[in-house]
Order: sequence, then structure tokens, then C-alpha cells
Amino acid sequence: MSVIIRQNKLEDNGILAKIVRASFNDFNVKCTDGTVYSDPTTDDLYNLFQTEKSALFVAEEDGLILGCCGIFPTDNLPEDTTELVKFYLSKEARGKGIGRLLLENCLEKAEEMGYKKVYLESIPEFSKAVSIYEKQGFQYLEKPLGNSGHSGCNLWMIKILE
Repeated sequence: MSVIIRQNKLEDNGILAKIVRASFNDFNVKCTDGTVYSDPTTDDLYNLFQTEKSALFVAEEDGLILGCCGIFPTDNLPEDTTELVKFYLSKEARGKGIGRLLLENCLEKAEEMGYKKVYLESIPEFSKAVSIYEKQGFQYLEKPLGNSGHSGCNLWMIKILE
């Protein structure tokens, strides 16, 4: 496997938006309102991730984009906390360890940027991703933190960085 993990580029916008939205269809997610599916920033991830203390990583193999994962300083999160966001893989990339690579890259970057905690929001339909979060040491929360605007999510987790 010759997968490279790199920062996102402007020309990645279209394919990343397709991968994000295809994931909802692949996992039969019915509720798309209040999720990244209907979030207008999904179509312009490059500019979204020009925000200070944010990063979006892309997995690529032989010029083919396989997925992405990022960290973002979501409004109203504690100062020492970033949100894990936009963690989506194409159907062809799933089950090959690529998601783990992307996630680990984000956790390392969060530490480099001085964050102490990584927060995330998800839904039960994305159980494969949730199992990756559990393996990486994320713990469940009873309610959301910050103001992501994603009211359609009903799983909240946090990881304290070492």
C-alpha cells in the first residue's frame, strides 16, 4: 500500500465533498439535516481549513483521493480542546487501516498545536468509525460540547491527549 497522508489542497474540494456525502448513502443515514451532509462548508473544505489552529489531512494513493480527517477549533469549545471533523473514507478505502492513519495524524497535529483534548460528534450509523474512536481511547460524553451546528449528531466523545 503506497498511501500518502498530506494536507488538503484547493483542488481536493469536489472529490472530498463527494466522499463525505457518499458515506451517508453507503451507511443508509436517513437524517442529513443538522449534519456535515447539508453543511455548506462541505463544498469548500480548503478555505474552511485556512482557519488558525485547524488542519485537514487527505489520504491519497496513486493520485486517487481516498478520504480525509481534520481538526478544527469549533466555537465555544474549551481553549485546550479541538474537534475531530470531516472523517470520511471512500468505499474502496474502508477496512484497510487508512482511517487509523488519518486519525493518528490528526491526534499528532492536535498535540503539536498545543491541544490537550480532542472532541468529536458522530451518529450510530457510523459504527465502524466509532469503533476506531474507542480503540484510540475516546470516551463517551453525555451531551455535546461547543457549537458545531450539527444538531443531527447524537454521539459525543472526547480523548485526553498524552
